[in-house]
Amino acid sequence: MGERKLKTAVLGLNDSGKLLLEAASQIDYFQIAAVADKDTKLAERLAAKYNCAVYDDYRQLIIQNQLDCLLVAAAVYSCEKQIRTAMKKKFNILKLAPAARNFEEAAGFVRLAEEENIKFAVANPYRFSQSFLAFREFLQEGRIEQIFLITAVCNVGDQLHPAWQTDPKLAGGGVLLRNCYQIIDQIIWNFATPQQVYSLNTNTAGDRQQRLYLTEDTAVATMKFTDTFFGNLIANKALGPRQEILNVYGKDKILTVCNTLFTVSDGLGRVSEKSEFDDDQLVRETALLKNFALSILSPDKNKLCSSGIENLKNMAVIESAYLSARTGMPEEPHRILQMAPRLAEKPINTWPGHK
Repeated sequence: MGERKLKTAVLGLNDSGKLLLEAASQIDYFQIAAVADKDTKLAERLAAKYNCAVYDDYRQLIIQNQLDCLLVAAAVYSCEKQIRTAMKKKFNILKLAPAARNFEEAAGFVRLAEEENIKFAVANPYRFSQSFLAFREFLQEGRIEQIFLITAVCNVGDQLHPAWQTDPKLAGGGVLLRNCYQIIDQIIWNFATPQQVYSLNTNTAGDRQQRLYLTEDTAVATMKFTDTFFGNLIANKALGPRQEILNVYGKDKILTVCNTLFTVSDGLGRVSEKSEFDDDQLVRETALLKNFALSILSPDKNKLCSSGIENLKNMAVIESAYLSARTGMPEEPHRILQMAPRLAEKPINTWPGHK
């Protein structure tokens, strides 16, 4: 691998983009060459801080540079064409979740990345969270039997959201796509793609006609994995403090995991194991960026942890939820996955905990 560094740029300098930039700057594998944001003053300030070129036009950054990597934090509606142009110039892409606005768009990114023989990855920082890794290890060791139910709660809290996120055409979706992606990824990564998804979505608009033109701020999605194994996700943007909690129910154990805590308890709520972790968002972003860099620099020894083609499963489940909300019927993610290139679904029961 030697001393080679990946010439890298960051597209979009919102809070998430700034975090990506900070993490990348701390990793020896990256050389920050440029940043871009439509807020010129913000872009200039950060370019000065990181001693790199600055752009207020995403297209100009792409066409004027030959990069190894492009880290994308900007909203897809503002840079979809630029992402495709970057791929055609052989830039490896790491995109913040979600993978795209819809399954078709995500599959298009995956297909183009394969044609150009580059990496297309989606940032799922919970895959590098110590609490979720402890949860995954517990499952893989087979320490819980006969799992029959998963419940998840995603409360977004009172954080502000840009206006474009209420527009289905610009955002692709609301709370399910934009705020529940990490929890959905954990469910699918640790278990499987559900056979069926049934979802009810709504928002707080005053009348039904208005609701049709806004993304959802409240959703309930039920997932069927097998005849004896179900999952339920409740999400909202309006109420309570921000929290993301995943519970798994087995024969004699209940697992509870959030971004800093993993517990094991019995049916009466008595905790037998409790692990608290202090890794923060920057630590997780740094870990996922290291994985992305090493998968490019030394691919034989370092597998990409969250590839675009793998994330098509997440997108298929979310697409099924939106379709179900329209049809009023359960929908099947595998039917959507059949549209994806060379994606072989794994069998449902591939992990030790379900009998």
